[in-house]
Amino acid sequence: MYQTLIAFLCLFCLPLFGENLSIATFAGGCFWCMQPIYDNQEGVVKTVVGYTGGEEKNPTYEEVSSGSTGHAEAIEVYYNPNQVSYDKLLEIFWKNIDPTVKDKQFCDTGKQYRSAIFTRNEQQYEKALKSRDRLLDMFDHIYTEITPAGPFYPAVEYHQNYYLKNPFRYKVYRYLCGRDKRLKTLWDKSS
Repeated sequence: MYQTLIAFLCLFCLPLFGENLSIATFAGGCFWCMQPIYDNQEGVVKTVVGYTGGEEKNPTYEEVSSGSTGHAEAIEVYYNPNQVSYDKLLEIFWKNIDPTVKDKQFCDTGKQYRSAIFTRNEQQYEKALKSRDRLLDMFDHIYTEITPAGPFYPAVEYHQNYYLKNPFRYKVYRYLCGRDKRLKTLWDKSS
């Protein structure tokens, strides 16, 4: 119920930030690690972490973490397309995931940590496909899903902006997971 209320209220918040806001939805492994990269991007008004891509309604963190719901940890990015393009958000996404692995991101394994782009319209879908196809020149295979967006269920407040609320724990988790080291190896090699 709480998660549904947050999602409902987010729809009413959009006009407060301006009528031209759009939403992009991405899954890149642990949602804690996806939030700071978008929060620091000019043109991004807000981000919300949660779950999408599965069938179960109003899943909890524990249910998603168990891998039984089909949902992925994901992020909704609310942005002003006059200040930042969807193409730029895609570029940020790719540079912050490992698209060469299936149902895994860094130390987190399982379908709930898969990488995915959840598109909201035909234009986003086409742009996502083109961005993926450009990467096929660099990598033998891309496992990142590109699929239409379905319902998004915000995570409880504890998980929102975790990197700000618990900076030490967040940095330790990110380091021990090997995320930055793998990203450097992956993207320096491909440049």
